[in-house]
Amino acid sequence: MRRLLYLLPIVLFAAVAGYFALALSSGRDPQTLPSAMIDKPAPEFALGGLDNGAGLQLDALKGQVVLVNFFASWCEPCRDEHAVLMRLAKDNNVALYGIAYKDKPADTTRFLKQLGDPYRAIGLDETGRTAIDFGVYGVPETYVIDKEGRIRLRHVGPLNQADVTRELLPLMAALAHS
Repeated sequence: MRRLLYLLPIVLFAAVAGYFALALSSGRDPQTLPSAMIDKPAPEFALGGLDNGAGLQLDALKGQVVLVNFFASWCEPCRDEHAVLMRLAKDNNVALYGIAYKDKPADTTRFLKQLGDPYRAIGLDETGRTAIDFGVYGVPETYVIDKEGRIRLRHVGPLNQADVTRELLPLMAALAHS
Protein backbone atom coordinates (compact mmCIF):
# COMPACT_ATOMS: atom_id res chain seq x y z
CA MET A 1 0.00 0.00 0.00
CA ARG A 2 2.88 2.38 0.84
CA ARG A 3 4.45 1.73 -2.54
CA LEU A 4 1.25 2.83 -4.23
CA LEU A 5 1.42 6.14 -2.36
CA TYR A 6 4.88 6.73 -3.82
CA LEU A 7 3.56 6.08 -7.32
CA LEU A 8 0.58 8.44 -6.92
CA PRO A 9 2.50 11.66 -7.80
CA ILE A 10 3.95 10.02 -10.91
CA VAL A 11 0.52 8.81 -12.03
CA LEU A 12 -1.01 12.25 -11.41
CA PHE A 13 1.79 13.97 -13.34
CA ALA A 14 1.36 11.55 -16.25
CA ALA A 15 -2.40 12.19 -16.31
CA VAL A 16 -1.96 15.98 -16.35
CA ALA A 17 0.80 15.77 -18.98
CA GLY A 18 -1.42 13.51 -21.11
CA TYR A 19 -4.30 15.95 -20.86
CA PHE A 20 -2.12 18.87 -22.02
CA ALA A 21 -0.55 16.82 -24.81
CA LEU A 22 -4.01 15.85 -26.05
CA ALA A 23 -5.23 19.46 -25.92
CA LEU A 24 -2.18 20.76 -27.80
CA SER A 25 -2.40 18.09 -30.51
CA SER A 26 -6.12 18.61 -31.14
CA GLY A 27 -5.48 21.23 -33.84
CA ARG A 28 -7.56 23.83 -31.99
CA ASP A 29 -6.05 27.30 -31.87
CA PRO A 30 -5.43 28.12 -28.18
CA GLN A 31 -5.70 31.85 -29.00
CA THR A 32 -9.32 31.43 -30.13
CA LEU A 33 -11.86 32.27 -27.48
CA PRO A 34 -15.08 30.30 -27.86
CA SER A 35 -18.38 32.13 -28.20
CA ALA A 36 -21.80 30.73 -27.45
CA MET A 37 -23.21 33.38 -29.81
CA ILE A 38 -21.91 31.86 -33.07
CA ASP A 39 -24.84 31.08 -35.42
CA LYS A 40 -27.26 32.67 -32.95
CA PRO A 41 -29.18 35.92 -33.56
CA ALA A 42 -27.26 39.03 -32.61
CA PRO A 43 -28.69 40.68 -29.49
CA GLU A 44 -31.19 43.46 -30.09
CA PHE A 45 -29.78 46.91 -29.52
CA ALA A 46 -30.60 50.54 -30.26
CA LEU A 47 -27.79 52.93 -29.41
CA GLY A 48 -27.58 56.69 -29.65
CA GLY A 49 -25.01 58.24 -31.96
CA LEU A 50 -22.31 60.89 -31.85
CA ASP A 51 -23.34 64.56 -31.90
CA ASN A 52 -27.03 63.60 -31.72
CA GLY A 53 -26.58 61.50 -34.85
CA ALA A 54 -28.79 58.62 -35.88
CA GLY A 55 -26.88 56.06 -33.85
CA LEU A 56 -27.03 52.35 -34.54
CA GLN A 57 -29.61 49.63 -34.16
CA LEU A 58 -29.65 45.98 -35.12
CA ASP A 59 -32.71 46.31 -37.36
CA ALA A 60 -30.80 48.69 -39.65
CA LEU A 61 -28.09 46.07 -40.21
CA LYS A 62 -30.35 43.23 -41.36
CA GLY A 63 -30.42 42.35 -45.03
CA GLN A 64 -26.68 42.80 -45.50
CA VAL A 65 -23.48 41.13 -44.31
CA VAL A 66 -21.83 43.52 -41.85
CA LEU A 67 -18.83 43.86 -39.61
CA VAL A 68 -19.48 45.28 -36.13
CA ASN A 69 -16.41 46.53 -34.31
CA PHE A 70 -16.41 47.30 -30.57
CA PHE A 71 -13.74 49.94 -29.87
CA ALA A 72 -12.82 52.74 -27.44
CA SER A 73 -10.66 55.85 -27.62
CA TRP A 74 -8.79 54.79 -24.46
CA CYS A 75 -7.93 51.37 -25.94
CA GLU A 76 -4.36 51.14 -27.29
CA PRO A 77 -4.98 47.94 -29.33
CA CYS A 78 -7.94 49.77 -30.94
CA ARG A 79 -5.49 52.41 -32.16
CA ASP A 80 -3.24 49.66 -33.49
CA GLU A 81 -6.01 48.07 -35.56
CA HIS A 82 -7.50 51.35 -36.80
CA ALA A 83 -5.36 51.56 -39.95
CA VAL A 84 -6.54 48.05 -40.90
CA LEU A 85 -10.17 49.14 -40.42
CA MET A 86 -9.60 52.25 -42.56
CA ARG A 87 -8.17 50.11 -45.40
CA LEU A 88 -10.93 47.54 -45.01
CA ALA A 89 -13.67 50.14 -45.34
CA LYS A 90 -11.98 52.01 -48.20
CA ASP A 91 -10.45 49.26 -50.36
CA ASN A 92 -12.93 46.46 -49.80
CA ASN A 93 -16.11 48.49 -49.42
CA VAL A 94 -17.07 46.47 -46.35
CA ALA A 95 -20.17 47.48 -44.38
CA LEU A 96 -18.33 48.37 -41.18
CA TYR A 97 -20.20 49.66 -38.12
CA GLY A 98 -18.70 50.74 -34.83
CA ILE A 99 -19.84 50.54 -31.24
CA ALA A 100 -17.95 52.85 -28.88
CA TYR A 101 -17.58 50.83 -25.69
CA LYS A 102 -17.71 52.69 -22.35
CA ASP A 103 -16.41 55.85 -23.96
CA LYS A 104 -17.38 59.50 -23.68
CA PRO A 105 -18.84 60.91 -26.91
CA ALA A 106 -16.28 63.75 -26.97
CA ASP A 107 -13.41 61.28 -26.63
CA THR A 108 -14.82 59.07 -29.38
CA THR A 109 -15.19 62.09 -31.68
CA ARG A 110 -11.60 63.19 -30.98
CA PHE A 111 -10.32 59.63 -31.61
CA LEU A 112 -12.06 59.47 -35.00
CA LYS A 113 -10.89 62.96 -36.01
CA GLN A 114 -7.29 61.98 -35.24
CA LEU A 115 -7.26 58.58 -36.95
CA GLY A 116 -10.13 58.79 -39.47
CA ASP A 117 -13.64 57.37 -39.44
CA PRO A 118 -14.05 54.03 -41.24
CA TYR A 119 -17.56 53.40 -39.88
CA ARG A 120 -20.84 53.81 -41.74
CA ALA A 121 -22.52 54.51 -38.38
CA ILE A 122 -21.49 54.47 -34.74
CA GLY A 123 -23.48 53.58 -31.65
CA LEU A 124 -22.51 54.70 -28.16
CA ASP A 125 -22.52 51.92 -25.58
CA GLU A 126 -21.66 54.11 -22.62
CA THR A 127 -22.86 51.61 -20.00
CA GLY A 128 -21.40 48.53 -21.71
CA ARG A 129 -24.80 46.76 -21.75
CA THR A 130 -24.70 45.95 -25.48
CA ALA A 131 -21.16 44.61 -25.15
CA ILE A 132 -22.29 42.35 -22.31
CA ASP A 133 -25.17 41.07 -24.46
CA PHE A 134 -22.70 40.22 -27.25
CA GLY A 135 -20.32 38.54 -24.78
CA VAL A 136 -17.48 41.00 -25.33
CA TYR A 137 -14.43 40.21 -23.16
CA GLY A 138 -12.70 43.49 -23.94
CA VAL A 139 -12.05 45.86 -26.81
CA PRO A 140 -11.36 45.57 -29.61
CA GLU A 141 -13.68 42.79 -30.71
CA THR A 142 -15.16 42.38 -34.17
CA TYR A 143 -18.22 40.40 -35.25
CA VAL A 144 -19.43 39.28 -38.67
CA ILE A 145 -23.23 39.37 -38.80
CA ASP A 146 -25.06 37.78 -41.73
CA LYS A 147 -28.10 39.04 -43.67
CA GLU A 148 -30.52 37.41 -41.22
CA GLY A 149 -28.86 39.07 -38.22
CA ARG A 150 -26.96 36.02 -36.94
CA ILE A 151 -23.42 36.23 -35.59
CA ARG A 152 -21.18 34.15 -37.82
CA LEU A 153 -17.70 35.05 -36.55
CA ARG A 154 -16.16 36.65 -33.51
CA HIS A 155 -12.64 38.03 -33.63
CA VAL A 156 -11.13 38.91 -30.26
CA GLY A 157 -8.33 41.45 -30.18
CA PRO A 158 -6.98 43.80 -32.82
CA LEU A 159 -7.45 42.85 -36.45
CA ASN A 160 -4.40 42.65 -38.67
CA GLN A 161 -4.19 42.37 -42.45
CA ALA A 162 -3.61 38.60 -42.29
CA ASP A 163 -6.84 38.15 -40.26
CA VAL A 164 -8.76 40.23 -42.78
CA THR A 165 -7.37 38.39 -45.82
CA ARG A 166 -7.49 34.88 -44.38
CA GLU A 167 -10.66 35.03 -42.28
CA LEU A 168 -12.99 38.00 -42.65
CA LEU A 169 -13.14 38.73 -46.37
CA PRO A 170 -13.64 35.10 -47.52
CA LEU A 171 -16.41 34.56 -44.95
CA MET A 172 -18.13 37.83 -45.82
CA ALA A 173 -17.98 37.04 -49.54
CA ALA A 174 -19.43 33.56 -48.97
CA LEU A 175 -22.23 34.95 -46.80
CA ALA A 176 -23.03 37.68 -49.33
CA HIS A 177 -23.56 35.05 -52.07
CA SER A 178 -25.58 32.62 -49.96
